[in-house]
Amino acid sequence: MERKGPMPNFKTVDDYIASQSKEAQIILQELRTIIKEAVPETVEIPNYKVPSFTLIPGTKPVQQVMIAAYAKYVSFYPFQAVIDNFEDDLKGFDLGKGTVKFPFNKPLPKELIKRMVKFRKEEIMNNLK
Repeated sequence: MERKGPMPNFKTVDDYIASQSKEAQIILQELRTIIKEAVPETVEIPNYKVPSFTLIPGTKPVQQVMIAAYAKYVSFYPFQAVIDNFEDDLKGFDLGKGTVKFPFNKPLPKELIKRMVKFRKEEIMNNLK
């Protein structure tokens, strides 16, 4: 799907996912499910114009993980400390600052993503103390 102009603000995560290509929708939905399986109490909100998942209800929306679709991949944003902690497990993945890029043509590493989400939640909880 080719988009012209600025990205719109979405009212729901469903709206964001529906606006993406079919390939991206599949990966976004799968990531969404994995995140919710890892932390069932997760609260979904659109934030920074992308799907965001607040891992500890009642905390600031910045204490979350995010996902976003691009032309050939979906990015998972668990924050840099998570990337650093799982550096060895992420060898072979395309990494950016605080993000992992998952191409459409490869299966998601579900168990690794779950571990990363749980680690992020623990990191947030430790920072709240």
